[in-house]
Amino acid sequence: MAQAPKKVAVGVPLIEAKKVSKVFKSAGGSNDLVVLESVDLQLRSGEFVALLGRSGSGKSTLLRILAGLMAPTMGEVICANQKVEGPNPDVAVVFQNFALLPWLTVLDNVMVGLRARGVPYDLAARQAVEAIDMVGLDGFESAYPKELSGGMKQRVGFARAFVMRPKALFMDEPFSALDVLTAENLRSEISDLWEAGRFVAESVLMVTHNIEEAVFLADRIVVLGNSPGRVRGVIPVDLARPRNRKSDAFRRLTDGIYKIMTNPSIGVDEALATKGSNTSLLPLPHVRAGGIGGFLEIIFDHGGGGQLSQFSQMLRLSIDDVMPLVDAVQLLGFADAKDGQINLTEKGKAFALADILQGKEIFRGQILERVPLINIMLDTLRSKNSRSINAEFFIDILDERFSSEEAERQFMTAVDWARFAELLEYDASTRFLYDPSLGGAL
Repeated sequence: MAQAPKKVAVGVPLIEAKKVSKVFKSAGGSNDLVVLESVDLQLRSGEFVALLGRSGSGKSTLLRILAGLMAPTMGEVICANQKVEGPNPDVAVVFQNFALLPWLTVLDNVMVGLRARGVPYDLAARQAVEAIDMVGLDGFESAYPKELSGGMKQRVGFARAFVMRPKALFMDEPFSALDVLTAENLRSEISDLWEAGRFVAESVLMVTHNIEEAVFLADRIVVLGNSPGRVRGVIPVDLARPRNRKSDAFRRLTDGIYKIMTNPSIGVDEALATKGSNTSLLPLPHVRAGGIGGFLEIIFDHGGGGQLSQFSQMLRLSIDDVMPLVDAVQLLGFADAKDGQINLTEKGKAFALADILQGKEIFRGQILERVPLINIMLDTLRSKNSRSINAEFFIDILDERFSSEEAERQFMTAVDWARFAELLEYDASTRFLYDPSLGGAL
C-alpha cells in the first residue's frame, strides 16, 4: 500500500551552504576554473535530497565541500550552528569507486572509521557486524575485497558509512560503477530502508546524473547548471512511496526534468508546467534497421505471424537473441507479441510488402511517432545554424540515464535507424551529425 510522501521537517537545517563558490587556480592566474558560483543549499532533517546535474556542473565538488573534505574559495558551510572547517563528523560518505582497503577483510574495512575514533575493538566489531547484516553481506565478514563483486563492494561501502551512525549520509554517484541489475537492486534496498524508517541517518544527500534515480529516491531535487555550477532550481518530488516508475505522475516529472537538462536556457518552473506528449528516453533494442526489415519479411512470408520459437529455429538464433528483434518491431508498431506468439500489424505488413523507397517512408513515419530519442536529435540538429552537432552532446544526455557503454550503443542504434529513414547523416570519422537537406557533411 502506498505511503504518503515523507514530510520535510521545518526549522534549522542540518547542513547549509551559504554563497559557496569554488575556483581552481591556474599557475599564472589567467586560466582559473570557476567550478561553483554562489551556491545556496540546505539539507534538512528527515529528507532525501538529490543533487542533479550534467558532467562539469560541480556536483561532486559541492558534496565534498559540504562534507568538509574541501574548502570553498568563498562562502561558508554551517553544521550544528558551527562553521565547517575540516572533515564534518556528522557526515559519512559513500563514494562511486568503493574505496576499500584491499589488505583488510570486510569486517575490518567496515570498522575502519570506528577504530579511528578510538572505539574499542570488541564494540566496533559488534557494531560492524550489525551494519554488515543490514546491507545483506552476513557471512562475508572474513572475505577480502578481491573476492567480492562490484555490488558487494558497494554494500561494504554502505556498511562502513552506516556503522558511523551519521546525521547525514552523502552518496557520490553510488550506483554508477555497477551493472544495471545490481544498481537497481541496491537502489530498491536503499529506498526500502528509507521508507521503513530504518535508515541510520537523519538525512541523505545524493549526487547523481541519473534523472530516474533522482525521482525514484529523492524528496527534493536540486538542479545544478554548468560552467560554473549554479542552482537552476529546486524540484519537490511529491510522489507517494514506494515510487511507481510506470505511473503517469512519475513519467510527467521525469519528462519535465529531461526537458530541463537538455535545455540549459529554459526555466525549471516553465519546463515542469509544460504539458505535452511522453518523451521518455525508452531504451532502444540494439538491432539494425536492415535486421528489422528482414525479420518482418520472414514473418510475412510465413502467414504474417506464428510462434516465436518457430522463428527462432528458422533463424538459427536462441530465443534471447530473437527478443531484441521482437522488442524493436513492437516499439516501432510493426508487430504485436503475446504469449509466445508474434503477429504483424497493418503497418508491419505494409512495410514487408513495400519497395525500398516506400519502406523508408513507412519506417520514417514510425520513428517520428514512436522514438523520442531520434526526435530530440532531430530537433536539436535543426535548431543549430550550422545544422550539424557533435555526437558527444547526445552521449552526454544519454549518460544521465545509461552507463557510458550503453549510452554509446543507444546513440549508434538511433543513428542507424535515423540514417535508414534518411532523417540525418553521420560522419563516423568526425563524429558529427548533419541535416541531410544540406547535402551531406560540410
